[in-house]
Amino acid sequence: MFSGIVETVGMIEYLELIQGCLKLKIAPHKTFSDLSVGDSVSVNGVCLTVISYNDHTFDVTVVPETLRLTNLNELSLGGSVNLERSLKVGDRISGHYVQGHIDGTGEIIDLREDESEALIVKISIPPSLEKYIVKKGYIGLDGMSITVIDVREKWFTITLIPHTQQVSIANQYGMGKKVNIEVDILGKYVEKLLRNTST
Repeated sequence: MFSGIVETVGMIEYLELIQGCLKLKIAPHKTFSDLSVGDSVSVNGVCLTVISYNDHTFDVTVVPETLRLTNLNELSLGGSVNLERSLKVGDRISGHYVQGHIDGTGEIIDLREDESEALIVKISIPPSLEKYIVKKGYIGLDGMSITVIDVREKWFTITLIPHTQQVSIANQYGMGKKVNIEVDILGKYVEKLLRNTST
């Protein structure tokens, strides 16, 4: 479980596709001194398991299903990813509860300044996810907890404040960029409860 507040950005130091799985070595810009094998780390919003580590890097494996559903299949050597370690009991929740289970990807179809240093970003919605995205609700984008500004049938908009641009991979966003989407789990639970009570 994560909060959607990016701790630091990491650089891809090694990647290799082996038997359909992507092996990654990631170097966080801010040292993660308390990692252990088996820990969960959010990488662009994807919950991945640490399989080895040292003082400067950690290794993870991305399975084919995850590659199919996320933008991790577009990573390149030297590229950057958003990172967040899993929450501990008693941690402050500054964003919203994020599972690290990506529901699909969207594409940036418009990006412009909001009469300030903030950016308004329009992102396409996979048809299956539109019903879970609500105006002023939460959404996870590449592991970032973001508030939805507006939502229509095929797209939604968000605002990226200057701080978010400075501390995450959002400063690399541009037209056509694919972003990982995790909708708020609350909507899925409500949908299932309503479906069960109507039968």
